Formats: sequence, structure tokens, C-alpha cells
Amino acid sequence: MAKNTEKIEIKIEGKEWESALDYSFKKNVKDAKIDGFRKGAIPKEMYIKKFGIESLFMDAANHVFESAYKKAMDKRKVEPVIEPVVDIKSVDKDGITFTVLITGKPDIKLGAYKDLGLKKEKVSVTKKEITEEINRLRNEFAEIRVKESGKVEEKDTAVIDFKGTVDGKELEGGTGENYPLEIGSHTFIPGFEEGVIGMKVGEEKDLELTFPKDYVKDLAGKKVTFHVTLQEIKTRVLPEMDEDFFKDLGYENVTNEEELNKEIEKVLKDRKQFDVDDKFIESILEKASSNMEVEIPSEIVSDEVHRMLDQFASQLKGQGLSVEQYMEFAHKTHEDMHKDMEPEAIKRIKYRYLIEEVANKEGIEVTESEVEHDAEEMAKNYGISKEELLKAFGGMEVMKYDSKMRKTLEFLKNNN
Repeated sequence: MAKNTEKIEIKIEGKEWESALDYSFKKNVKDAKIDGFRKGAIPKEMYIKKFGIESLFMDAANHVFESAYKKAMDKRKVEPVIEPVVDIKSVDKDGITFTVLITGKPDIKLGAYKDLGLKKEKVSVTKKEITEEINRLRNEFAEIRVKESGKVEEKDTAVIDFKGTVDGKELEGGTGENYPLEIGSHTFIPGFEEGVIGMKVGEEKDLELTFPKDYVKDLAGKKVTFHVTLQEIKTRVLPEMDEDFFKDLGYENVTNEEELNKEIEKVLKDRKQFDVDDKFIESILEKASSNMEVEIPSEIVSDEVHRMLDQFASQLKGQGLSVEQYMEFAHKTHEDMHKDMEPEAIKRIKYRYLIEEVANKEGIEVTESEVEHDAEEMAKNYGISKEELLKAFGGMEVMKYDSKMRKTLEFLKNNN
């Protein structure tokens, strides 16, 4: 047996097992059907004769296991870090025997984790970056207006009808009505947008184009004709650099462009600093964990992978996809995905163990007031109540653990 694992045996027999079988019978008899008896009124002897006593074993086992497991765990030597592996060794009318494999935290030997000689990037913001960010914000708040006259220009949106033909036949999927084509988006094949530039509302035009050589096999390199009708031109009108715009951005105290530049510089600097700090702590964890000695059992790795798969499934669900659909698109099996995630799982486990060990060695603790403050700040950032946050987190103890881990990360950052 691997180090830091323990196998315990749990036996349930006699009156306790008889009581469990009776519980199972009362549960199952409600849905059982035997001619001549009302539903739920079948005598136990008759039920066993018809369905066999084996039909009661599973519910009986589930009924007694949890309390028996808790009692057995009081005598354990190993503190479980993942769900135990439970097997039924034997079961019959006289009793049941479970075996439970408990996997504990592996032995960890810390290496160097302070003064690792790592350098943090310096943060600076250029005038060009400030200008680009302000332009991005102006475009974000731009008003879309119909262009009453004139021609299609760069950055306009041309509302078009189009029909494509290849070899004299209508192109499948190559037809659209009232399609909003943003000039500069490169949505269509090369030459299409360039052909629309300069058109006037109501104008019709044939665009003679060629599909790129790296296009889909059936169309690659072929000539295509698109008949285009321009229905409408829309243009983006950027907001003026005035106090109304500053307020829309949330800067109530900004009154001029110079003050806006300073605010945007601060935002960009904070954003860059966050990224730099993130990369710095990642480099610390990577270096310190490589200095650490630990052998991670496959059971712990597998448990972490399954947690990651659950997170991935939730992300896919948010995009309207299932894991099965993803596997079909990606031509992967469940085993492939498991294998792909193992390196990241091992890294996460190592980082977690490293932070825990550093916290223990350095005596890093968090006070109740620190945990309360962290919970309030996080709830504020997420726009929910503290109670909702704690419920989502899994309670105050989990929040306390998270706060301790983040405090340890700050320690590592300040000592490297």
C-alpha cells in the first residue's frame, strides 16, 4: 500500500444489518407489484420470495454506511484529502463488509521559497497607450447613425443584400438580406469589402472575386460573382471629449482632457500592475515548487482532474454546449481529456501544497476580522451580499482557508 494511505474494514451484522434490511424493504415495497396485493401492502416474506433478498442489499448498504464510516474514522491514522474509495467486500443476509481506502496528504519537503532571485517587471504606460485606450472607449460609446447621403467609407456599416454564384449556380450559404457588413471587419473573402467601399444607397454592383487557395476544398481558388445591393449606410459618431462623456465613463470629477488622460493612465497602470504581479507570483510558485520534494499519488491527481472536468463542463454549459458535444467536435475521448488535464492538475496540487506548507512553516494565520473583511470585499466586487458569497464559497471555514492562502501569497511576493 502506498505511503499515507490506509485501508479500513467496516463490518455491519446482527440487529444493525437486520434493521437496515427492514429499512430497505419498507422503501422498496412502496413501488413493488405482486398480483393479489395492494401496492405497499406486500408481506416481507412474499416480497423476498418474489424479488430475492439481494434486491434489498444496495439500499440497506447506503442506509448504514455513512454512520458506520464516521465511527470508523474516529480511529483513523490518515487524514483524508480526497473522497475515500469504497468497495463492498462481501454481503449476504447476515451482514455486509466494506473496505475503505483513505488517501492522505503526501509527505512534503520544502526547498527554497524565499529570495529566489526572480525579477519583477517594471510597469509604465506610454502616451500612445493612453490615446489608444481613449479611442477604444470613444468607439465603445459611439452613436450609430444612418448616413443620409454619401458613399460607403472605411469603418462604416453597409447594410446589403447579396447573392453569390459559382459556375453559374447559386452559392450555397452565399445569400443574405439586410446584412450589416462592418467595413474593416474582413468578414467576407478578400476584395468584397473593398468592392463595397464607394457604393451609394440603392446602388447595385457585381463583384468578381476569387476564393483564396486555402479556402474550403470545393471552393478553393474558384471564381465567384456576388451581386450586391446597398440598402443603407450606418456610421459611428464618436462622442465629444466633454464632461458628458467623462461622466459616462464614471469620472464625475474629470472636467477636461488632461484630467482624463491622468485617470486613464492610472487605470492602465493598475491593470498592468495586476498582470505583472500575477506573472511574478506564478514564477515564484513555479520555482519554489520545483525546489520542493513531493510524490503525489495518482488518486489525488485523478480527483483534481475530475474537479477540473466539472469546471470545464460548467463553462461549456454557459456556452450552450455539453461535454459530449465538445468531445465530438474535438475528436477526443474522456480518457484523452483526462490525460490532457493531468499536467495542469499536478501543477495546481503542487502549488496548493507549497502554499499550505509555507503558511505552516511561517506561522501565517488569519484573524476573524481579516476573514470578514475579505468576504465583504469579495462580495462587493461580485455585486452580491456577504451571505450569498459565503454560501457560494461553501461557508466561513472555506473562506478562512482562502484568506490564509492569499495572505501566504502576499508573503511570498514580499519576500522575493
